Amino acid sequence: MRSSTSSSDPVRIGRYFAAMGLAMALSFGVVWAWVAAMPLAFLDPEYAYWRAKQELLRQCDLGEVLVLGDSRAAADVIPALLPVKTTNLAVGGGEAIEALAALTRALACPERPKLVILSIDAGHFTRPDLFWERTVRFGFLDAAEIAALRAVSRSLNDPSVYEARHTDGSPSRLRDWLFSVRFPAYYFADLAKRGVFLRWGRNNRGLADGIAARGHYYFGVEPGSDAIAMEGNLAAFEPLPVLAHYFDRVLSLLEERGIPAMFVPLPVNEATARAIRPAVRDGFTAWLAGYEARYPGFHVVGPVVSAWPNRWFGDGFSHLNPKGAERFSAMLGACLGGNIRTCDVRWAE
Repeated sequence: MRSSTSSSDPVRIGRYFAAMGLAMALSFGVVWAWVAAMPLAFLDPEYAYWRAKQELLRQCDLGEVLVLGDSRAAADVIPALLPVKTTNLAVGGGEAIEALAALTRALACPERPKLVILSIDAGHFTRPDLFWERTVRFGFLDAAEIAALRAVSRSLNDPSVYEARHTDGSPSRLRDWLFSVRFPAYYFADLAKRGVFLRWGRNNRGLADGIAARGHYYFGVEPGSDAIAMEGNLAAFEPLPVLAHYFDRVLSLLEERGIPAMFVPLPVNEATARAIRPAVRDGFTAWLAGYEARYPGFHVVGPVVSAWPNRWFGDGFSHLNPKGAERFSAMLGACLGGNIRTCDVRWAE
């Protein structure tokens, strides 16, 4: 005769697995909610400065001049040293895609900028950088903007940015959606390595500092660097079609709104300047000149390669250190106080 205990074993086992599944689902849901709601608690410290720029955009606290571009622009242009209220919306690894996203939001504000400073180095037109690792993970683009990038990339047959380092095997549209809802799997490395909440204090201070500095933040702060930066290793200047498309969108939007734009090539250290091939320098110069001819409100300030002594740079990526950024920003400020078409930010003792 079978006992009642043995007959109830499958029921208890089923209940056990159901309870365990429910507990796992609830735990995953808690982690998902934390990832979505508390990115300041665990993401890289640079996220705080991206968040500061988003907050300035949300508040429409922008001023007369906007700075759009990559990490050199983010580090080298100090708004506090310019003669008019300026907001630095440049971001690390930024390309024309991020510039367009920031500009679109800025133009939705009641007061539009009177001038836009653009600065993107040659390398950030010729190869993808950290689009998924920073721009998307940090929430700088919304789902509609990612969908637009997908459409543009396919129309141009240039998936270089949209499919960069897409190695997880998931369909592209599914990956896009999972990023848009901050699916925890894309953030587990940050949660595991940096602690679930250990960056909360530091990142909140970074957010406050970024807002107070109107978007400016440093990268390298060493007292000099003789390392060769990215463009010193390029064989030629061959812009990616998708990045050229977005750059043209930025310029056409500014032209439509009657907002002048100045492209400011930021200085590189002497080591990088010596390493840059003539094909890169001449190709970049000619490419930008084509946009100057097409858009009357667009002007390139000075040569595309401007060498400054190594002592003014803080790392191997030709980011100016604090003293270098202060000197450069003072020179740029003098330009903004006069005729920007005669502006000269080349090195001078």
